[in-house]
Amino acid sequence: MTESKISVLIADDHPLFRAGVKQCIDDDPSMFVVAEACNGEEALELIHKHNPHVAVLDIQMPILSGLAAAQKLKEETSKTCIILLTMFNDQNIFFKAIDQDVKGYILKDAAVNEIVKAIHSVAGGKYYLSPELSGLLVSYRKTNPSKLNVHPSVQLLTSTERHILLMISGLKSNKEIAGELFVSKRTIENHRTNIAKKLGLTNTNGLLKFAVNNKAALKD
Repeated sequence: MTESKISVLIADDHPLFRAGVKQCIDDDPSMFVVAEACNGEEALELIHKHNPHVAVLDIQMPILSGLAAAQKLKEETSKTCIILLTMFNDQNIFFKAIDQDVKGYILKDAAVNEIVKAIHSVAGGKYYLSPELSGLLVSYRKTNPSKLNVHPSVQLLTSTERHILLMISGLKSNKEIAGELFVSKRTIENHRTNIAKKLGLTNTNGLLKFAVNNKAALKD
């Protein structure tokens, strides 16, 4: 991102909720709301008009759902990053969202508290998930054993994070990885922390085990 403010579109059919999210965004001097919509169709029109950096879309909206709007934007190769809001901790919807290249996925109950952090993350080229959703990734592994060779959570990682995880799978130390990437050891440590958070892992052994088990997917 440049030093300019992050422009944000909000789409939700509940005015009071929309107002609460807007207030959180307005309270952050680094971003502003460029437009608001009450359904998915209106959201698409406004995204085409304003080209916001980030669009915050409720999944369940009249006329066109947030997920359907995200799909259309992906087909159009839109540069607007999408954050979806949902009331449900639903595995099927979650992975459909990933397929549509959605960068942020937030449980609606936590949206007001998490929205600013999520916007900063996706505008900076990263992904953001509500912490409560890490269980979906674990659940997916248990209920879809035939797909474990290509773990869906790999899609949550940036190209840099995937490369670092691939080097971790080769048993390289933080110092060795830092040397190869010409960055500081502290930078690699921060990357490892972020990777573990995205994958819902809590310790170093878990991260190494994931890297080894999903090495083939990391090379794609």
